[in-house]
Amino acid sequence: MPSGLWAHGSLKWESQHPREQGAWGLNSSRKPLFLRKDTKMSFQWRIRNLPYPKDVYRVCVDPKERCIIVRTTNKKYYKKFSIPDLDRHQLPLDEASLSVAHANCTLIISYQKPKEVVAAESELQKELKKVKTAHGSDGDCKTQ
Repeated sequence: MPSGLWAHGSLKWESQHPREQGAWGLNSSRKPLFLRKDTKMSFQWRIRNLPYPKDVYRVCVDPKERCIIVRTTNKKYYKKFSIPDLDRHQLPLDEASLSVAHANCTLIISYQKPKEVVAAESELQKELKKVKTAHGSDGDCKTQ
């Protein structure tokens, strides 16, 4: 039985690791692997094991559903995903902030972070640097 915050449903899972079984089967090494890997200035998702050329992919923003849609013209792959960070700040999705690249069977989707999100992340990093660790040190890791 979940306890604490999970019991009340106030926390939401935001990990973008694959959790669904697709047409490729559960244990297939060729199954597309969807993961999120942000940079300092952009949200970034990588979909590995997509062997088609770049011109086969269509990536667009659906402002009504507040999500990004990835599809192939050969109808072999379809994925919808949201950006919880923009939802949290109640910011609209902008097609102009979206860019796509393809290399080594990996589709790389980047969405430039709005200045409000960059500022909020910067403030969070400042606050985290002020936090003391359990052992009373300043939180910086000392290397040997």
